Amino acid sequence: MTKQKKYILLISLAIVAGAIIAMVVGGCRALVCNATSYDGKEHAYYIYPDTPLDSVLAQVENDYRIHSALNLRMMARYMGLKNPQAGFYRFPARFSSRSLVNHLVHGWQTPVQLRFTNQIRNREQLAARLDKVLLLDSAQMMARLDSIAYLEQFGMQPQTAVCLFIPNTYEVYWTISVDDLFQRMYAEYRRFWNEERLTKAHELGLTPIQVATLASIVESETHRTVEHPMIASLYLNRLRKGMALQACPTAIFAGGDFTVHRVTGSLLNLDSPYNTYKYPGLPPGPIRLSNGAAMDAVLNAPKTDYLYMCANPDWSGTHVFSATYAQHQRVAEAYRRELNRRHIH
Repeated sequence: MTKQKKYILLISLAIVAGAIIAMVVGGCRALVCNATSYDGKEHAYYIYPDTPLDSVLAQVENDYRIHSALNLRMMARYMGLKNPQAGFYRFPARFSSRSLVNHLVHGWQTPVQLRFTNQIRNREQLAARLDKVLLLDSAQMMARLDSIAYLEQFGMQPQTAVCLFIPNTYEVYWTISVDDLFQRMYAEYRRFWNEERLTKAHELGLTPIQVATLASIVESETHRTVEHPMIASLYLNRLRKGMALQACPTAIFAGGDFTVHRVTGSLLNLDSPYNTYKYPGLPPGPIRLSNGAAMDAVLNAPKTDYLYMCANPDWSGTHVFSATYAQHQRVAEAYRRELNRRHIH
């Protein structure tokens, strides 16, 4: 073999070897790893509708070293990716071109945690909370919460719609629709209201909505959960006797100013169906989202003869419970003196 032919053979072998190496490297980047995070940790991204691929890659490149942008773009072109699916995506510390593109093409999202607390007091606050954590139309949400016809399918009315949203932490997709969210919350609501709880509510002469309404009042009276069963027992006694509940939190809810610390004449006389000083029985619906523990406190309330309660004059944050009005008056007077001494109005 001549020297010239040897050179040609070597060059050909080098080209073939280079092509094989390029194919192997390209294949590894496409299928094994084409991106490595700078800090060795996973990173998450919210991708809004109609976000172009270039914008997504620019976000990713802030946290990851992309070994071959060409490889990524070729994979995107091969899989027909133009505009990524909107969603919340969490990527590992290392990922391949195919893995990234697959997520964006098929919308393989990571669920987000949707957390409700009993600090949400009304429909407006609920819609605002959902608007902060999910990609949904808050105006659409309010329209559903205000719609008698829409809520009828869940056995709710606008005043009771918040009963569907039992405080807890749920996993949902960031892009969940308003209607799918309602269906999910209805499924959770029905899961909570199992046969055992329904039986206990029936024995108390209450519906699940009424239990949630009473629980919302109980929760509003104190943060001390140890007192919830006693407060629930007191209000159940009042309901059985046909007495007005005279619950301060309902008057505050009727007034709409949740910063009020002392309920005085103007609130006590407010003409609202939520004001249990003015109207007997339960208000039309909950005055805050009612969590499961508070509803169980109502369902499992102990048998007592208590009809009255007052904040403890020792300022311990507890309550003094009384069976007679005379007992209650003595405690209430001592508490009023303490309020005046502390200049709380």
